[in-house]
Amino acid sequence: MSPTTLPAPPEHGHVTFLGAGPGDPGLLTLRAVEALANADVLVAEHEVLDVVRTHARQGVTEVHTDSDTSDPGTGTPQLTVVDGASTTAGVPAVRDAAHLVMEAARGGRRVVRAVSGDPGLDAYAAEEMLACASAGVPFEVVPGVAAAVGVPAYAGVPLRDAQGADVRFVDARTASDRCWTEVGASDGTVVVSTTLDSVAAAAGELVSAGRKPDTPLTVTVAGTTTRQRTWTATLGTIAQTLKQAKVLPSPEGGRPVIAVVGERSATARRDQLSWFESKPLFGWKVLVPRTKEQAASLSDQLRSYGAVPHEVPTIAVEPPRTPQQMERAVKGLVTGRYEWIAFTSVNAVKAVREKFEEYGLDARAFAGIKVAAVGEQTANALIAFGVKPDLVPSGEQSAAGLLEDWPPYDPVFDPIDRVFLPRADIATETLVAGLIDLGWEVDDVTAYRTVRASPPPAETREAIKGGGFDAVLFTSSSTVRNLVGIAGKPHNVTVIACIGPATAKTAEEHGLRVDVMAPEPSVHKLAEALADFGARRRLAALEAGDPVTRPSERRPGARSEVAGRGGTARPATVRCGSGRGPSQYGRLGPLSAPACGLGLVHGARREDRVGA
Repeated sequence: MSPTTLPAPPEHGHVTFLGAGPGDPGLLTLRAVEALANADVLVAEHEVLDVVRTHARQGVTEVHTDSDTSDPGTGTPQLTVVDGASTTAGVPAVRDAAHLVMEAARGGRRVVRAVSGDPGLDAYAAEEMLACASAGVPFEVVPGVAAAVGVPAYAGVPLRDAQGADVRFVDARTASDRCWTEVGASDGTVVVSTTLDSVAAAAGELVSAGRKPDTPLTVTVAGTTTRQRTWTATLGTIAQTLKQAKVLPSPEGGRPVIAVVGERSATARRDQLSWFESKPLFGWKVLVPRTKEQAASLSDQLRSYGAVPHEVPTIAVEPPRTPQQMERAVKGLVTGRYEWIAFTSVNAVKAVREKFEEYGLDARAFAGIKVAAVGEQTANALIAFGVKPDLVPSGEQSAAGLLEDWPPYDPVFDPIDRVFLPRADIATETLVAGLIDLGWEVDDVTAYRTVRASPPPAETREAIKGGGFDAVLFTSSSTVRNLVGIAGKPHNVTVIACIGPATAKTAEEHGLRVDVMAPEPSVHKLAEALADFGARRRLAALEAGDPVTRPSERRPGARSEVAGRGGTARPATVRCGSGRGPSQYGRLGPLSAPACGLGLVHGARREDRVGA
């Protein structure tokens, strides 16, 4: 426990002023996560709540702050109270943040007042702390990563190096003429917090104060998020650069930006140090046809590549139509009917666990039974149930891989010759046939049925059909059929990635062109293959001297996020492949000859459907 943690909320409550960082939820400190998990009330702006609410407990009250539009001169945060379901519970009349924070705390509740960046640099946090101190409300401060420091780091612009330099931080909205004169006379690095449509004016102030017009400058919008975009120019050219990129004029000109002025912003340095925006799938919207629970580790992997995963369930799981077979099998586990039980999916584990709970059983019922599992997620689901698998494939995580490691039946060492195999109603016969060949008797039991899920929201369906997604990951043939059935066929600019040959064949039968195929039937290998595709696509664009764009920016009428809402992205003009059919083409954009044929990643040859 942190030394700043209170063991229990006092009668008059407690307030934590918490820095939420510049936008990336991964930048929250351990202490911040701890405070959020114990909070009864969250007080924050909408964009900050999106960062912190993931770590809050279910049912926490949320209080949204917004600037007071009735008195634009003060800009004092006003609040709207909403409950954990984000429905309006009431709109206070004339109450600022400080009053509502103290009111919530006086009720004996733990209040987290989250602000963007660091509380020490927030315009109103100090006033709210003073109000708490005057009212006798105890509070603590949890520092966060300031945008003026975190955003340059994500943009690949170090503020200091071995030579050392003076670093000045300026808020252009409140900077005085004296401030501009001082930083203009300095040759150190200047970090300017401003807005997109005020960057040119800030650059002009620095030039007027003595900085040379050819001084390097970087401007970053939406820093530390997958919407981040950075432009490199000079003080004298930044206005023209933003105009040529069709960023301005724009209705989004008021978006906050961080501008870094100085030699450390030079293009050559940033090309080497831009680690975030150069991720292979940076900014890609990737559709994952699974539930959030099923896709947790896959979505995390995609985020590590810079992608924005969107989980869309295509399969719903329902109990078997006739449960008697499953009931007999579960009772057989207790009475010693089976030597082995084999789980090929997380859903199978869930189905057996639910039956156990129905009968008042727990993991102890597996005593004396050998347990096999296909795939890391299935094994983890068993471990969460309290059961450690005896057998997990050492190689390929599939039915075929399990058979390679499964021991043949030996009447001397195996007192029982029967295997319990709880599976989906549409499972293949590969595992059953293989176990029989090894001498085992198999009870192949339908533990659950897979049915087509309900259609996603209309907005998601339009994005799928209209090219709003950059890529779709298909993890089985049924995900192809079901996605097309409930949402329509993905747009032809969308990159199609399949887990193996059987899934790829189904995609082609539905008129889709497969761009990426996993080298082996694993969702994580599939994500790796997509990242490799994205890296090759990016490299090809750079070598050709073209801008790096996402696949969705190539559809007719698409607007580039780099250009805010102005400017049409430049479409790729050359496709490359072996000429052996549509699935052999890799849409890597304008390619040089040596890069041809790299669009499709080959390798998987076995049945790619591990389990529904």
